[in-house]
Amino acid sequence: MVLAGGRGRRMGGAKALVELAHRPLISYPLEAMWRALGNVAIVAKTDTRLPELTGAVVWVEPDEPRHPLTGIVHALGLAGARPVVVCAADMPLITSELIGAIAAAPADGRPAVVASLGGELQPLLARYEPGALAPLSAALRRPQIPLREAVAALAPARFEMADPECLFNVNSPAELLQAAALLDRRRSPA
Repeated sequence: MVLAGGRGRRMGGAKALVELAHRPLISYPLEAMWRALGNVAIVAKTDTRLPELTGAVVWVEPDEPRHPLTGIVHALGLAGARPVVVCAADMPLITSELIGAIAAAPADGRPAVVASLGGELQPLLARYEPGALAPLSAALRRPQIPLREAVAALAPARFEMADPECLFNVNSPAELLQAAALLDRRRSPA
């Protein structure tokens, strides 16, 4: 699932439509998810503006509350007894190899496998098992709870990241420029 239900206020709205290297920002995590898992859906609000994306399935999450947990809980509810791999729509440097590694990482009986950087959870890049639905739904009833706190309460398995660039997310025009520079550097031969 690519989570695209945020408002994108710091980007001036419609973050999924913002162009990065002549492509919509959301196309980067969509492509990585597709390559890693063979299927992908976008979880978004009814008012989320999305680019035309051939073959992309959109699951419409509830309009309220406006919280990242809403998309995760909605995806888990629709997935039934299957785990859900999630990635934020604003992570253009994510790789299919990383998505695949998180999808295959052992959960050791825990309800989630969550990317971690320097010991800090990155809950918008994770695999949530069906057992995470009830506790995350309960946390969502307290919309003031920070996402990291709600996910930390699951005591998830941590997938420690070696490359912090993969977690780079775009929330502002300055970060969009930085992402463009990082993409250029990755594409240039050493």
